[in-house]
Amino acid sequence: MTFRKNIVITGASSGLGEGMAWRFAARGRNLALCARRTDRLDELAAELRERYPGIQVMTRKLDVNDHGRVFDVFQEFWGEFGTIDRVIVNAGLGKGQPVGTGYFDANRQTIETNLVAALAQCEAALEIFREQESGHLVVVSSFSAVRGLPGNVTAYAASKAGVSALADGIRADTLRTPIKVTVLQPGYIESEMTGRSRKTPLLTGAEQGHRALVQAIERETPKAYIPMLPWAPLSVVMRLLPTGMLRKFTG
Repeated sequence: MTFRKNIVITGASSGLGEGMAWRFAARGRNLALCARRTDRLDELAAELRERYPGIQVMTRKLDVNDHGRVFDVFQEFWGEFGTIDRVIVNAGLGKGQPVGTGYFDANRQTIETNLVAALAQCEAALEIFREQESGHLVVVSSFSAVRGLPGNVTAYAASKAGVSALADGIRADTLRTPIKVTVLQPGYIESEMTGRSRKTPLLTGAEQGHRALVQAIERETPKAYIPMLPWAPLSVVMRLLPTGMLRKFTG
């Protein structure tokens, strides 16, 4: 297993990004954290430095839909650290409504954030990795990438299927190089996006979910369902499920 010291995490102010930051800090990694909400981001950085004084923690305000700024921020982190060993493309959006019901703007924002902005992050990361001739790209997708889904998650599932395919293509392109690519497809993990609603099926607690994410990242596996049980076997069921049963399955 390659030791990746300097790690960039986008969307790090809350949820999965924050949880991963805590776990990597506990493993002695230097962190470059970015998000739109700088108040919470700076608070998190201060807490991490206090708990783990031996690591470096840098922060930048970043809206990943400002594509030029994505490249600038990644270059700034690279300049300060000297090397970037891992980039975790985590920033995402989960809102949406059924297609054709008057919510084009919400669905467009979800696809732009989860796919187009993810492309910008991948481009910025790979420029650095190709120059270094090393690096680990991690793309946080979703279990919903397995197939198209109805209702409020149609655009979300499409965006996550797109970003999974993007990462798969990058992996194929860098297959015989020192650059590694991992796609994470988490199920429902407790966060701001899922909330604590009892209506969310098979909800995994935040602590367990964050631990499973970091373990999969450290293994640098090409693709991982998080947590593996029940989501890996359910992915097979999902692919075979008749279309008429999808709404019941997805809630």
